[in-house]
Amino acid sequence: MIAAQLVPTPVGPLSLLSREGVLVAAGFTADPTEMFVRLTPALQSEGLEVVDDLGPAASATRAYLAGDLDALDEIPVSQPGSPTRKRLHQALREVKAGTTVSYAELAERAGLPRTAARAAGSACAQNLIAPFVPCHRVLPSGGGYGGYYYGVPVKEWLIAHESGQLSNVE
Repeated sequence: MIAAQLVPTPVGPLSLLSREGVLVAAGFTADPTEMFVRLTPALQSEGLEVVDDLGPAASATRAYLAGDLDALDEIPVSQPGSPTRKRLHQALREVKAGTTVSYAELAERAGLPRTAARAAGSACAQNLIAPFVPCHRVLPSGGGYGGYYYGVPVKEWLIAHESGQLSNVE
């Protein structure tokens, strides 16, 4: 069974989906089924149940929102993908809160050439576990914020939160 919990955040509800203590999806939506339908058919076949408390993932989210910017790093995650995509997702998890990288830099961090920036962008677009796999920390080298599955305002808020640009009264 896939267990889901909604955690309130300043930029809207964050749906967390977990299987046996491992986060398989997370995203800024009030409807966990929006994340559930993005899972593999094998995971979907297990069904979805909304619960009151997912435990460590929910606690880490609350700690992150309270200012412990490394709290999400310890939560185990699992998502499908090719070996290259998995390397890119692992490289994303190694980008520290409060910093950003370009798509070309992310490719390099995953052991790919800088010219694999499009592959890095694709890995970000297909990421099922935001902000635990922090694709919001990747910015276009030409400037600006680029896109974000949950909207640029959410990406801007996450980056501002992590860089200390928000007041404690978020």
